[in-house]
Amino acid sequence: MGIVAGLDSSPDFTRIVVCDADTGAVLRQGYAAHPLPAVEGGGRPSDVDPQAWLLSLGEAAGDGLLEGVQAIGVSAQQNALVPLDAQGNTVRPALVGGDKRAQVAAADLVDRLGSREAWAEAVGSVPQAAQPVSKLRWLARTEPENARRVAQLLQAHDWLVWQLLGRPARRTTDRGGASGTGYWSAASGEWRPDLVELALGQPAALPEVLGPGDRAGTTPEGLVISAGTGETMAAAFGLGVSPGDAVVSLGASGSVMAVHHEALVDAGGTVTSLADATGMHLPVVHTTNAVRALRGSAEMLGLGSKGAEGPSVEGGGGRRTGGIEELSELAMKSTPGAHGLVLLPYLEGERTPDLPHAAGTLSGLRRESMKPEHLARAAFEGMLCGLADALDVLRERGVSVRRVFLLGAAAELHAVQAAAPMLFGAQVVVPQPADYAAIGAARQAAWALSGQLPQWQGAATQVFEPGEEAAVGQAVRQQYRAVREQIHPGAFA
Repeated sequence: MGIVAGLDSSPDFTRIVVCDADTGAVLRQGYAAHPLPAVEGGGRPSDVDPQAWLLSLGEAAGDGLLEGVQAIGVSAQQNALVPLDAQGNTVRPALVGGDKRAQVAAADLVDRLGSREAWAEAVGSVPQAAQPVSKLRWLARTEPENARRVAQLLQAHDWLVWQLLGRPARRTTDRGGASGTGYWSAASGEWRPDLVELALGQPAALPEVLGPGDRAGTTPEGLVISAGTGETMAAAFGLGVSPGDAVVSLGASGSVMAVHHEALVDAGGTVTSLADATGMHLPVVHTTNAVRALRGSAEMLGLGSKGAEGPSVEGGGGRRTGGIEELSELAMKSTPGAHGLVLLPYLEGERTPDLPHAAGTLSGLRRESMKPEHLARAAFEGMLCGLADALDVLRERGVSVRRVFLLGAAAELHAVQAAAPMLFGAQVVVPQPADYAAIGAARQAAWALSGQLPQWQGAATQVFEPGEEAAVGQAVRQQYRAVREQIHPGAFA
């Protein structure tokens, strides 16, 4: 049929894959880092000139990478708010990432609408600091002159699509990207301009929401541009997840999402109701502690050296740290249940269950359990039991979970692969590291080009079955739940 391209503009870099539109085979790739300003003390900037994304895109696409391409799809970092004035110029740099400056603004929005339940009912999520709606409120409170100039709102992938099309009068987005803003309802499929006004203090124009497979437009050169979407939705599409599949991401924190046929309304705000790139839904549950619990345990045992904690679902690859690898090998010398040792991994508080001020707990210390290998095993089981709790939140709301895709560098560890199937009670799939968000964007481009959903083969994987150890896993989880209920009674009530 032809050749398509997908680009993923992450917080740090742009990756481009060029694929065969029929099979999804990757033909060539490009990469370029974003030219971002330095941040005192390290880390990522909270304010970024969107032109940096274009410069990176141009560099990644250099040397004829896009020659022969007929359609392109755009995936980009989520939660990046691009405020524009009436002429389409940026009012200020884009507000990106998990911007902690907006924490007070998020709480203020909950108060202004009346309750967390009211927000969950309205848009399927409760305001968090990272969401565009909270950043809008922060802008209104902190930069009122800039806020008054805001006339139009876009996110990162919307802005890039608009630029690729030559800045037409029509601005578009997709269901996936819209569902993360905090002012679009996945249940109704409609914008909530009243919530924009609640946050910003005035109305602002919002982009047209395209359906799956729709075209955002065609460039003067005849290149089809698809709707685009957020990184999470693009990665799920690139992986080929479908109903019955869940994706567990092992970064410093964790996330669990699953494909579902309808939007979920969770009055407590534990579930964030997102839309996917295919017309389905992606309910998401977040945990505060995942690989950071392994990292802390490795440091406590004097293993390895300082390094990366591993990527989230958007990346799919990344470095593995020596300390955590050593912890894994040590854990394999223990047995399921860690001789009664249980680690509640709430090192930074916890979001699921909602225990923001909790601390971690190590329980079951006896002379026979006070060995490094048992602590190592308890660290892995504690992390995975916490994520299994998040999976249960979805299951209890009617979401089918028969297969779990496990993403992040820690998914390659022997201890994770041994324990995850029994604790999740499901087949566990560890995909080969790849640029899944870019691949998902390319798949969307193929859909827009042909008008038919492309049936690409999907990721190469390792598959792990729970087998006869499923009953052992249930016993370990029961041991974990007993400690959790003793320390935090009613946490999941």
